[in-house]
Amino acid sequence: MILRNIINLTINRQERVKNVLSGRHYDRFKATVHGLNPDISVMEAGVGMKVEKTDAQWQEELTEEQYHVCRQKGTERPFSGEYVHFDGEGRYSCVCCDQILFESTTKFDAGCGWPSFWEVVDKEAVKYIEDKSLGMDRIEVVCSACNAHLGHVFPDGPEPTGLRYCMNSVALQFKKDN
Repeated sequence: MILRNIINLTINRQERVKNVLSGRHYDRFKATVHGLNPDISVMEAGVGMKVEKTDAQWQEELTEEQYHVCRQKGTERPFSGEYVHFDGEGRYSCVCCDQILFESTTKFDAGCGWPSFWEVVDKEAVKYIEDKSLGMDRIEVVCSACNAHLGHVFPDGPEPTGLRYCMNSVALQFKKDN
């Protein structure tokens, strides 16, 4: 019963996002994201990388799941991540390179199964890449320093931004405020 409710919740959220991202709504959303960082908002992966390591180095440094999500653009299962229901005070950084990405004050419970934030700590911390995989129009979010796949951003978040940065827990590490 619980699994069925989770599946229905996920399907309903996907349908709402699909409706928001259809046609001209998607173009408007894409323009909004482009406005966050016009120089890098819709670009090829790998451009401007600051942390460069070989695939073998990434495999050696990351867990199997971290490697799958961050380097192969995978996704962790919904409601399985360490930070889905976590609400400590501090900052979230990239698990691959330690770049600060999100403040805990911008985290919210979206009910989607992944940690969600309504704003990045700095507009230069992430890059946005148009993602048309899986038959959907989405905006992928990657770390600007190491190009790690973090998740996607959607236009169904709370004010003041209206954005939902839907991130994979395994792509993040939490650092408590002192």
